[in-house]
Amino acid sequence: MKKYILITGSTDGIGKLLAIKLAIEGHQVYIHGRNQDKVTKAMDEIKAKSRNETIGAFVGDLSDMNAVRQLAQDIKAKVSQIDILVNNAGVFMSGSQQSANGCDMRFVVNYLAPYLLTHELLPLMNQSRDARIINLSSAAQSELSYEAIMGRQHTSVNALYAQSKLALTMWSFYLAQQKKDMIVIAVNPGSLLNTKMANEAYGQYWSPAEKGADILYDLTIAEKHKKHSGEYFDNDSGRYARAHSDAYNNDAIRKLIDFTNNLISI
Repeated sequence: MKKYILITGSTDGIGKLLAIKLAIEGHQVYIHGRNQDKVTKAMDEIKAKSRNETIGAFVGDLSDMNAVRQLAQDIKAKVSQIDILVNNAGVFMSGSQQSANGCDMRFVVNYLAPYLLTHELLPLMNQSRDARIINLSSAAQSELSYEAIMGRQHTSVNALYAQSKLALTMWSFYLAQQKKDMIVIAVNPGSLLNTKMANEAYGQYWSPAEKGADILYDLTIAEKHKKHSGEYFDNDSGRYARAHSDAYNNDAIRKLIDFTNNLISI
């Protein structure tokens, strides 16, 4: 059955590989990127490789909450239904360490943006009988320091990245409880895949990017994952696993959700 699928951060890496796999099968795929030229180039490549001319594309800067809201408006103006949302976009290294609201850029792009975008697109997902949200987490997860997130305490890039991914995982579990009619899964697609982000950060990789694209495809389409809403899939071990302990701490999750809603005025 044809699905309507939005993949953020899909102009390169595992996001683009996933888009190609899904487009080949005839799904209606919408890609996203922050640069118009890269989006256009990726869309043309996906169309050529899949022979699917229905690929849609959107441009939006996920480091700017106003731009995220505008992106959501652009999507809602052109799309009537979303069956699957893959929050794939993310950053590790950044030329700017903090966003306009004072938050660390990793926290903004890796967590706040998917939180807000998903919130804004829920009306489109409510039109689906089989809605899924796949959130790109990581094996790197560490306890949140709100002082560090707000730039008032020095913390390493690695720690800030890990905090942003734990925040995403905590919210994924929370959202699964709030939206019982949807499937929400957090996933570590694989550590140090051969992607631009990993190569820029570490100058090496352990596994091909296809490893990540394959598990995202499986989580997006396969029926077997329907019973795992509110869980974390670890693609390093190839199974559902325990996330960081704070992902199961209701007090910590409530604190995060309150902080988030106050920060972005939801």
